[in-house]
Formats: sequence, structure tokens, C-alpha cells
Amino acid sequence: MFWVWIFGGVALLGLVVVVSYAIWLWHKASDLFSEFQMLGRRANEAAELVASLKLPGDTRLD
Repeated sequence: MFWVWIFGGVALLGLVVVVSYAIWLWHKASDLFSEFQMLGRRANEAAELVASLKLPGDTRLD
């Protein structure tokens, strides 16, 4: 009967580790997603800046 408690404890510990890893992975994924959002905003800002440049000899009428 003692081995049932040992295997039950090991299974419970394994479940705690898997749940903890899933939570850690979720946090890392959300951090990565927020970094991608920031990268997209910075790319839009850079595109707006490049679009507003007027080069010498440019004959566009804006």
C-alpha cells in the first residue's frame, strides 16, 4: 500500500510541474506577443517618417 502513496505523490508532483511550466510558457508567449505589437507600431512610425521625407530633386507635389 505504501507504493500507491509514492506513485500518487510522484504523479501529483509531475502535474504541478506541468501546470507550472504551462503558466510560465503562457507568460513568455504573451510577452513575445506584446513585443511583436511594439515592433509593428515602430515599423508604422518608421514608414510614416520615410514617407514624409522630401529628397532634393524630388518633383512630387504633396
